[in-house]
Amino acid sequence: MRPARECGKPGAALKSTRSGIVADARFRHLGVATRGRWAGSADTGPNDLRRRLDARYELDLFGGQRRAVQASTADLAAVEANLHSTQLTIAAEVALNYVAARLAQRQLAIARANLGSQDETLQIVQWRVQAGLVGALDLEQSRQLRAQTAATVPLREQALSSALNRLSVLTGSAPGAVDALFAPVTPIPMAVAGEVSVPAEMLRRRPDVTAAERTLIAETARIGVREADLYPSLGLAGSISGNTSNWGDLTNASFGSLAAGLTAPIFQGGRLRAAVEQQRAAAIQALAVYRDTVLVALEESENALIAISVTEQRERELAIAEEAARNATVLARSQYQAGIIDFNSLLDSERSLLTTETSRAAAHADRAAAAVQLYKALGGGWERAPAPRSLTSTFP
Repeated sequence: MRPARECGKPGAALKSTRSGIVADARFRHLGVATRGRWAGSADTGPNDLRRRLDARYELDLFGGQRRAVQASTADLAAVEANLHSTQLTIAAEVALNYVAARLAQRQLAIARANLGSQDETLQIVQWRVQAGLVGALDLEQSRQLRAQTAATVPLREQALSSALNRLSVLTGSAPGAVDALFAPVTPIPMAVAGEVSVPAEMLRRRPDVTAAERTLIAETARIGVREADLYPSLGLAGSISGNTSNWGDLTNASFGSLAAGLTAPIFQGGRLRAAVEQQRAAAIQALAVYRDTVLVALEESENALIAISVTEQRERELAIAEEAARNATVLARSQYQAGIIDFNSLLDSERSLLTTETSRAAAHADRAAAAVQLYKALGGGWERAPAPRSLTSTFP
């Protein structure tokens, strides 16, 4: 039996009763060119090549497109400023946790040093008790002070481990990755703050202030975009197309058209004007956010400057107190051995020394943290990190 074939316009189904297979015409799109091929018959028809190009250009009569470009540019700047704000926050967190780790390390060393000194005092008291020079009360008081000091050691170790683990996570590593870097006990580095004023130009370095400012510019520019929608728009549209069976003859077989059109919004029922008012409200809100951001920046800068001044005075006085407490402890221990003073005086001296040394270490760390907060409040102090690579380049 001869196969029955249905022919007609493109897209007609081709049926074969011999094979029982139904095949539709297939079209393969290559860019803007279309190639259609008939299949399923004994003889193959010619290839049809079609190409069409449409273009439209709208004249920016009332500045709507220009304001849209301004808004998009400001949005991009705001996003970049938010990125730098995140980088600044991470850098500040790394610095603060480094200070916390060094503080815990220093206080741990102070506790262990005082624990060794109190062990010596406990041994002296035991000898005096055995010699019958003092009673058992001195021994129990010495044991109590030694146990209290020993109880602070695990707390200092826990604080050190927590700060080190936090540093590892902030630097993108697993907990414990930075422990080896803190093996040598070193003093807390002190940033030089110097005489710092807080003018408006310096505060504009803050990325959050920059982001709020660019957001305000973008929202203001969008008012012009919404206002341009109220007026008519003039557009030019053109097209060129061709149809041939040979690629070489496609240019000769092409024809085109060009037309201009004027469109105007009518019967909108106040929708466009409401959109303008809505955008003006958004701009007012962005202005309020910008003002609040500037005020917060001024507050943080003033607080950081005051904190630096206060911590400097506090550390200076505590340094004098630490020296006096250390000298008093040495004198009290020697006088107790000579039987000049009672054991309570020695206990008070050792307690005061431990407290004063711990407080001075904390004051030094607070001073360093205040310098970090000042640099953060002024939006600088560290080199600006480069923008991260796109996700497509990171994850192929």
